[in-house]
Amino acid sequence: MPKSKRSKVVHMTQVNKKTKEHKERLFENIRECIPQYQHCFVFSVDNMRNTYLKDVRQELSDSRLFFGKTKLMARALGHSAEESYADNIYQLSPYLRGTVGLLFTNRNPDQLLPHIESITQDKVDFARAGTVASRDFVVPYGTVYATGGEVPAEHDVPIGHTLEPELRRLGVPVRMVKGRVVLEEGPEGPQEAGGYVVCREGDVLDSRQTRLLKLFSVCLSEFKVKVVAYWSAATSQVTPVDTGAMDGVEDGNGEGSD
Repeated sequence: MPKSKRSKVVHMTQVNKKTKEHKERLFENIRECIPQYQHCFVFSVDNMRNTYLKDVRQELSDSRLFFGKTKLMARALGHSAEESYADNIYQLSPYLRGTVGLLFTNRNPDQLLPHIESITQDKVDFARAGTVASRDFVVPYGTVYATGGEVPAEHDVPIGHTLEPELRRLGVPVRMVKGRVVLEEGPEGPQEAGGYVVCREGDVLDSRQTRLLKLFSVCLSEFKVKVVAYWSAATSQVTPVDTGAMDGVEDGNGEGSD
């Protein structure tokens, strides 16, 4: 019997796979920048967001920023003194682990470091599954408000009644009382937390928790760029800056986006 065309899966999107030529071009671009710029920075990114990274690129338009596979970037710099493309620049390779990139610039490090910190301030977004909660979030008992108690009730509005089924599906014990969504105390009485605990500081968030946080417009994910170390052509030395940004990152992580 011929296969029905109705069951055929039609993909509406197509993602072009990175080719060998693309990777080699990235390799060559990095090497071309080494003699053209005075400084090469290794930076790490917390809670990657392409929109915010684009803002960083625009702010540093006079520099070159590369964000690719760490193994490829390390190979471009060199793994040893013999392979080093410039004097001692290979010493940056051990810092190329995790979600990191390379920044080539002629700006003075003393001026650039505070500038990078300033342009990435207050860039927050909704947390994704796997993010570590930066603080507690508890929805207070009583009428449930749109921000879940993040702002005083007099400056907030009750959450829409249409969200009551969604909250119940996500495990929040709410019910409708006189047209309002209400969170009531359990049969054992009020809990020490004073409400329904969505997350505690240090929790690794799952999809249910991140959905609840988004429903209450709570942003716990902060986009942050941190300079780990940099190399200067004038001194041929590598200067560590924030090596703590590499804590918890395993060696050999070659993932990234070219």
